Amino acid sequence: MASYFEEMGWEPLQEGQAPNHFLHLARLMQDMNMFEELGIDKNLPPPASAAAIASLPDVTIQKSSVQCPICLKEFDTGLQVKEMPCKHIFHSECILPWLSKTNSCPLCRYELPTDNETYELYKAEQIRAKEREKDLENLHNSMFS
Repeated sequence: MASYFEEMGWEPLQEGQAPNHFLHLARLMQDMNMFEELGIDKNLPPPASAAAIASLPDVTIQKSSVQCPICLKEFDTGLQVKEMPCKHIFHSECILPWLSKTNSCPLCRYELPTDNETYELYKAEQIRAKEREKDLENLHNSMFS
């Protein structure tokens, strides 16, 4: 019969060796879902997918009093700029590097699709969690109102 340490793939502490208390604390916090409670579990958004970036429409500027929210320079009349699905507009040279680092609008945080399957699953799980919370609230209200 294998020992506990062999089953777990661990080695017992050697003489004079101290346990890593921070590692134990981190495991405890993970087991108790404390990272989620503290907001530390938030995944950083990956870059927007190439298809989403390519699908951004070009818009021609009609009036020059509007400025790019990233570089704060006014758009020239007749200039072609990129429009996000949230209707915010940016210079191509400003928004394309931004979207190559993150998938969200710099103003309103509207998120474009990504090529990262893990992040997309994480977003879907967050949406399902909000829906479940609303369903539970509706159920509670229907039972106790």
